[in-house]
Amino acid sequence: MRLLNSRSAIALVLAAAALGGCATGRTGNVLPPANFVGGSDAVGENYLIGASDELSIYVWRNPELSTRIAVRPDGRITTPLISDMVAVGKTPAQLAEDIRLVLNRYIQDPIVSVMVERPNGTFSQQIRIVGATARPAALPYRANMTLLDAMIAVGGLNEFAAGDRARLVRTDRETGQQRQYDLRIASLLRRGDVSANVRLEPGDVIIIPESMF
Repeated sequence: MRLLNSRSAIALVLAAAALGGCATGRTGNVLPPANFVGGSDAVGENYLIGASDELSIYVWRNPELSTRIAVRPDGRITTPLISDMVAVGKTPAQLAEDIRLVLNRYIQDPIVSVMVERPNGTFSQQIRIVGATARPAALPYRANMTLLDAMIAVGGLNEFAAGDRARLVRTDRETGQQRQYDLRIASLLRRGDVSANVRLEPGDVIIIPESMF
């Protein structure tokens, strides 16, 4: 989990406010309730490697070329025989194939596998939570993730939160348009209203205002 700095949090709050006016208003847009447990074990979309992800790179029968490494902030990795290869934005399979092509110059028919040991994901695959929560954070998205999962990860609401005036900002991947939805986080966490639990998608931003009183 990566904590958001104050400037990032402020920027997200201001951007959301600009989309729909006052942060304490309601949009009238709601999302359908989600099950507390995913209805199927289907995996999500292909995971894209992000900065700070920890990777295990295994080259069969070549332990000296195998390594565990973190993706640098610039999105690149350096491994034995390979320097400054871009990793961010690729799936593990794509990165493994790129490494294989380079190693093919030095060894015959290399077999390479890449595993993500500690994922953070790209920004487009994270769930970002800002405002009146215990720990504003950016969380790696996982398949079938719900609002309840995200709020547990950040420690719930703080004592000043107006959880039932929270908003979710979602970007349409095809059009690039942003839309806001009303959330009822206090109803979910404090009153156990299961209808307030909604399914999240990669790239969602959750904004929780403070109470006026």
